[in-house]
Amino acid sequence: MSVEITKLSNGLTIATQTMPSLESAALGVWVKAGARDEGPHEHGIAHLLEHMAFKGTTRRSARGIAEEIEDVGGELNASTSVETTAYYARVMREDVPLALDILSDILLDSRFDEDELAREKHVILQEIGAAEDTPDDIVFDHFQERAFRDQILGRPILGTRKTVRSFTPKGLRSYLGSHYTPEKMVVSATGAVSHQDIVDRVSASFGAVAPGRAAPVEEREPAVYTGGEFREERDLADAQLVLGFEGRPYYKRDFYASQVLSIILGGGMSSRLFQEIRETRGLCYAISAFHWSFADSGIFGIHAATGEEELAELAPVIVDELMRAAEGISEKEVVRARAQMRSSLLMSQESPAARAGQIARQLMFKGELIDNVELMDRLSAITAQRLAGLAETTFVGAKPTLAAIGPLKRLASLGELEERLAGGRAPQVRQARPAAAR
Repeated sequence: MSVEITKLSNGLTIATQTMPSLESAALGVWVKAGARDEGPHEHGIAHLLEHMAFKGTTRRSARGIAEEIEDVGGELNASTSVETTAYYARVMREDVPLALDILSDILLDSRFDEDELAREKHVILQEIGAAEDTPDDIVFDHFQERAFRDQILGRPILGTRKTVRSFTPKGLRSYLGSHYTPEKMVVSATGAVSHQDIVDRVSASFGAVAPGRAAPVEEREPAVYTGGEFREERDLADAQLVLGFEGRPYYKRDFYASQVLSIILGGGMSSRLFQEIRETRGLCYAISAFHWSFADSGIFGIHAATGEEELAELAPVIVDELMRAAEGISEKEVVRARAQMRSSLLMSQESPAARAGQIARQLMFKGELIDNVELMDRLSAITAQRLAGLAETTFVGAKPTLAAIGPLKRLASLGELEERLAGGRAPQVRQARPAAAR
C-alpha cells in the first residue's frame, strides 16, 4: 500500500494510495491557503469561499451538486482551517470519476451568484451567532486571539459580521485567483483508486490551470506569540478556561515530542491532569491538553470546565502539574503515551478519508511523506528526559495565555499564574478534598 506521487507541469501534486481490500474511495483537493492568508479586509473570506464552492457552477446548480453525489450514495464536504482549505468526497469505486468531476467543477467554475451569496452570508452570520452563544467553543477563539494578539493568525476563521457582509463575487474571485493556484494544491485519493486513472482525470481538468506567481515568504505575516489574557463574566452554571503557552511548528524539532507530552498531561483518563485534578481533587468535570501546530509556531494548551467554587483552586493546580512535569516524567508514562499516539496514527491510516488528509498535509507542510518506520523511530527516540526538558522550556518562566468565560470572580489573575510559573510566591491552594466529597 505504498503512496504514488505525480507532480504536473503546472505544480499541482497528485498523491494516491491504493487499498486493495476496499470498495470505496476518499479523495479531495487540499489547498495550502486558509484564514491566515486573508488580507486586511478579507477576514472570513476563506471560509465563505469554501461555502460558495457548493452553490452552483456553469454546469450544475447548488441542488444539482448535492443530488448528483447523493444519487450514488456519496458524500461531499469541505473545511477551512488557519492554513489550509479542503474539499473532499467519499464514494464507491465506480463513482470516483463523478467525484473528481464535481470537485474540479466547483473549484474551477463556480458562478458566485449574487442571490446564493446573500443567502450564504446569512448562514455564516448565524454560525457566528451560534459560536458566540457556545462558551466552550468561543473560548478557543479568544484564546488564540490573545496568544497571537493583533495578528491575522489570531483572528477567528468565521470572520466578523461586518467583514462577512462586505464580501462580493469580485472579492471571492480575487482571493480564489490569488491563492487557489496549482502549486498550492494537492489532490489526494485513497482506497479503491488507480493512480494512473486519477492522474489522467486530474490532468484533464486541472492540468491547463496556469501556475500562480510564486509569493515571497514575507507576504505571509510571520507568527509572533504574545500571550495575554481574556476574561468574560457570564451568568453560567460553569466556567470554561483555556491556559496555554507557545508550542512547536509542524514537523520541526519537538513537534512529535510536544504531541506525546500533551498525551501524558491530558490525553486521556490515565493522564496526569485527569487523574490529579478531576479524579483525586474533583475540581472539574472535563480537562484535556492539546498541541496545535502552524507553519512557524504553535500552541500548547489545557482546556478545563468547572464550577464557580472550584475555579479558585483549579488554575493554580494546573500550573503545579505543569511544573511537576518539568521536574520529571516516568518511563512508564512515556511508553503509554507513545502507544496511544502510535495506535492513533496507525488506526487513522486504515480510514481512507483520514489517510487522504494525512498525505495531503505532509506533502504541503513538509514537502515529503513520512513513512511508518521513520515515524515509529521518531517516537521511539522520545525519552522521559527529553520530555521533562521540553516541559521546562515550554512552561517554567514562560509567558502564558489565559482565556476564560463564565463566573470568574474566583479565578486567579494572569500575573499570579505567571508568578507561580516563575517559581515565586503563588496563590494559596486549599487541601484536596477526598473523592467521596466531590
